[in-house]
Amino acid sequence: MTDYLVYDVFTEQPFGGNPLAVIPDATALPEADLQRVAREFNFSETVFLFPPEDAAHTARVRIFTPTMEIPFAGHPTIGTAVALAEAGRGPEMVLELGVGPLRCHAAGGSARFDTSAPLERLAQPDPALVAAALGLPADRIRTDSHPPVMASLGLAFTFTELADEAALAACAPDISAFRRGRDAHPSSLDFAQFAYTRSGNTVQARMFAPLDNIPEDPATGSACATLGALLSGIEGRDVDLTIHQGVQMGRPSRIGIRTAGGTVTVSGAARRVMEGRLVY
Repeated sequence: MTDYLVYDVFTEQPFGGNPLAVIPDATALPEADLQRVAREFNFSETVFLFPPEDAAHTARVRIFTPTMEIPFAGHPTIGTAVALAEAGRGPEMVLELGVGPLRCHAAGGSARFDTSAPLERLAQPDPALVAAALGLPADRIRTDSHPPVMASLGLAFTFTELADEAALAACAPDISAFRRGRDAHPSSLDFAQFAYTRSGNTVQARMFAPLDNIPEDPATGSACATLGALLSGIEGRDVDLTIHQGVQMGRPSRIGIRTAGGTVTVSGAARRVMEGRLVY
């Protein structure tokens, strides 16, 4: 039998934020079962922990969505760091991820990590296609700050600023448009959409990846980190953002993003809400 933990991440309250399953010791699980277990939990991500390849590091971290393994994601990193700190392995740690070693700090139910991965601008999808994918009229897409842009710090999302919070609330993903976007712009995720509004340092956001079995994600740390890097580059200055996500889902999340030169810091809280065992 293998133990598991479930954390709600980017929240201090149970049943808010983004749920994450953590397998603290996955060494006994057959390789073929990792994807099956992630599909069984059916959270946006499940984390499997293994002994590190470098003895100076804390753990090797493998992250699975319900459909694939991915090299990096934000809420799994925050949740994993909090879980390891609660197990007495913090506050400073180095996690081995698919994007390489990542330094984290976790204490008191909160964590932060820095990423210096270079921002990749992969494509500029047609705003009409993005609007169709989001189920919005084309005039709800803002392009004065930037047009829709597919960008990545390790995982690709299309970032689109919307006209107002009413447009954000009205998003109704259209699967056929997502399929057209996936075919036109293949990437690690299938045309995942991060739509947002911004007022000063406060961002309201939603993320949709229905072709990856994530109809909507309540908190997407990797996308929020990429948005910070993107806006910092556009504005030519560092940014300090508080991003609210998951509100329309009834799972409000709060993600802290701060840039400093080429480094992005992601921060947030995590709360353990369940624990148990795999008994199959």
